[in-house]
Amino acid sequence: MEAKLIALGVETFKIALLLALPGLLTGMFIGLAVSIFQATTQINEMTLSFIPKIISVIIVIVLTMPWMLNSMIDFSLNIFNLIPTFVE
Repeated sequence: MEAKLIALGVETFKIALLLALPGLLTGMFIGLAVSIFQATTQINEMTLSFIPKIISVIIVIVLTMPWMLNSMIDFSLNIFNLIPTFVE
């Protein structure tokens, strides 16, 4: 019983990481590119670093939304199917 709950917790963390990863990686790489651009041109405008990250993360989330939705549906169905095994 405890092993099943631990496995469910690990699976929950895995799915959370997989769903957050595209947006986080996009924000990180765009932020790095903008920082390099700002360092080379010596432009220190705050909106220059903020707006491209927001736009790129929104685009990536919209593009990966079907995959994210399918992953969450599969995970939720798996949880619902496991409910009888936890009830004794």
